[in-house]
Amino acid sequence: MAAKIISGTEIAAQIREELKKEVAEIKEKHGVVPGLVTILIGENPASISYVTGKQKTAKELGFHSIQDNQPENISEEELLRLVEKYNNDPTIHGILVQLPLPKHINEKKVLNAVDPDKDVDCFHPVNVGRLMIGGGEAKFLPCTPAGIQELIVRSGIETSGAEVVVVGRSNIVGKPIANIMLQKGRGANSTVTIVHTGTKDLASHCRRADILIVAAGVPGLVKPEWIRPGSCVIDVGVNRVGEKMSEKTGKMVPILKGDVDFDAAKEIAGAITPVPGGVGPMTITMLMKNTVKSAKLAAGIK
Repeated sequence: MAAKIISGTEIAAQIREELKKEVAEIKEKHGVVPGLVTILIGENPASISYVTGKQKTAKELGFHSIQDNQPENISEEELLRLVEKYNNDPTIHGILVQLPLPKHINEKKVLNAVDPDKDVDCFHPVNVGRLMIGGGEAKFLPCTPAGIQELIVRSGIETSGAEVVVVGRSNIVGKPIANIMLQKGRGANSTVTIVHTGTKDLASHCRRADILIVAAGVPGLVKPEWIRPGSCVIDVGVNRVGEKMSEKTGKMVPILKGDVDFDAAKEIAGAITPVPGGVGPMTITMLMKNTVKSAKLAAGIK
């Protein structure tokens, strides 16, 4: 029997509806409006597309949103002053500096300048440390890993005691999702193994997984025979492997493939995310959820 398809598009839409109601409620009861600023340096087309999507979602949810565009030649000192301005702005609860930055700017220095309590991307070392400690220490969860957890929980997949195998060890997805799934509590309490390109017999580790999370950035890395029958497969990979003509627009659009052979894997797994339409739609949604949480924490709202 074919696997249940875990639609990130549908689950993200559910969460956004919940957030829209929550924003309206805290605005009515407490006069608080979540504020998000996205800082864009230069005119990279991909970056413009990303921040446009974030701002569009923020406005739809009723946020106070600012798109701050700066020229490519802005100095590092000027950018740091801009970040500090928003750190001190009480109407802003989330600060997002869109990456990549120009080569003359130290990305690490800029990201570390963001107030950890407004770091809704959860990139600051303080927030990474809070995540490691777990429990009530973690104010925010990194957006893509948090989205993965929501997909698993809202799909009714049991995580407590489950064997979770994470393929990939990046700071953006692999390491944080492993830490999230290790924590005590709902949607976690799992036994976690991290594997990577240097792992001996990668296939045998994957076959042990009740929940297999693949974030390696290698199209088709995980073969169907590596998947345990009935397991949950979360494919984080979004790999551009070519282009095709869109039937709707008549324009060339990218062909995207995941790290898992979806067509074959869906006949083996119990549940699986598609690419696109799986993990991708969750990332911006969880960014918005972090911003709402930041606004409530700043106002002392339980």
